[in-house]
Amino acid sequence: MTLLGALALTLQLSAVAPALPPLPTLTVRAGARLQSVPTIRHPDGGIAVRADVLAEALGGQVVTEASGSGRYRFEVGTTGLDLEAGSALVVAAGDTMPLRAGVFRNGGQLYVPLALATELLPRLGAGVLFDPDKAELRRFSTVTVARRPPATRAPQPRVRVDTPGPATRTAPVDNVRNAPAARSASLRQRVVVVDAGHGGPDNGMSGPIGVPTKIYEKTITLSFAKALRAALEQREIQVVMTRTTDTLIALGDRGRIANQAKADLFLSVHVNAANPRWTNPGGARGFETYFLAEAKTEDERRVAAMENEAIRFETDADLTRDDPLGFIMRDMAQNEHLRESGRLAELLQLGMKRVHPGPSRGVKQAGFRVLVTAFMPAVLVEIGFGTNKLEAQYMTDAERQRELASTLADAVVRYLEQYERKVGGGG
Repeated sequence: MTLLGALALTLQLSAVAPALPPLPTLTVRAGARLQSVPTIRHPDGGIAVRADVLAEALGGQVVTEASGSGRYRFEVGTTGLDLEAGSALVVAAGDTMPLRAGVFRNGGQLYVPLALATELLPRLGAGVLFDPDKAELRRFSTVTVARRPPATRAPQPRVRVDTPGPATRTAPVDNVRNAPAARSASLRQRVVVVDAGHGGPDNGMSGPIGVPTKIYEKTITLSFAKALRAALEQREIQVVMTRTTDTLIALGDRGRIANQAKADLFLSVHVNAANPRWTNPGGARGFETYFLAEAKTEDERRVAAMENEAIRFETDADLTRDDPLGFIMRDMAQNEHLRESGRLAELLQLGMKRVHPGPSRGVKQAGFRVLVTAFMPAVLVEIGFGTNKLEAQYMTDAERQRELASTLADAVVRYLEQYERKVGGGG
């Protein structure tokens, strides 16, 4: 075959062969430093990254436990993962967990599946999160926690610094973005966790009643949570999102994310649904704000049961064990957070009353699982009834979302300023 014939055959084969998608490059942000980590194709499918390059980008290291043993320790901050070449299992703090694919060596280097960075490290509280909106893996700035006054157990705002030291510790959270720089050195950094209810296989509420085209609670809450994030960041508040995509986050993990972030407040956003046994369920309207305490009315218990039902989508949840909710709620009743959560709920409810077209249904209390594990002032906001046609239109309108988010952000600032004056002895 002539050279031209061989070239023609090669071009023909390349034209019919399926083109592989280009490999992505993982961007890692650690403080002000950005580093690109190249990826390769995993032998079993998917994407893999070089372990030592990933660890170095995150400020950690990979340690070979014994020459020729195939065992390694991947360390980031205080989190250590025990890996073994050829195995799809990882050991962390004595727990063995599966990886999406196995650890392997290639060209004398150790590689790990990309999911170890984007899924496992954030879940283990390693001070790492993956922002899918920007395809960016982030290692958080360390946090110096100010000593809280002895007279209260409510949260004290903290100052974030970039240089690790013996008196600092990493705050592992999910989906955080840096807020604008403070206007003055005396302005302390505030951290608020915004939780978009439901997600993934858990659609939450669907509505409106009598309308063929349905909307889902998980979609509205995510869209509104992003609007609220933007409004809070405009007010120089750092925001942590429990989710930024259509994914399922366990109810218990949402509050833990806030604890790991050392957040000042936890706001969980939801959409209400009418009781089908009501006389006119499609006409039910209004907004309400809940804090964690024992429900006083049948409707409070109904709303809590509706939102707590999301636990059935958590495949690893043990639904047969004794429910600790009652014990935790009784313990929290003695906690200053209960009083602060009630005050926060009042300010949020007043703020919504200024712009929301529906009636105010008031501040209420119930046993929401999503609030149980958040050890700080924590509230759940029902921004309207998705089963009502007019309120469904209101909640899905981008301009109305921004307006409602703005008034909630103002209420958050007002609460934080009042709290800071109280603990600081101001007027």
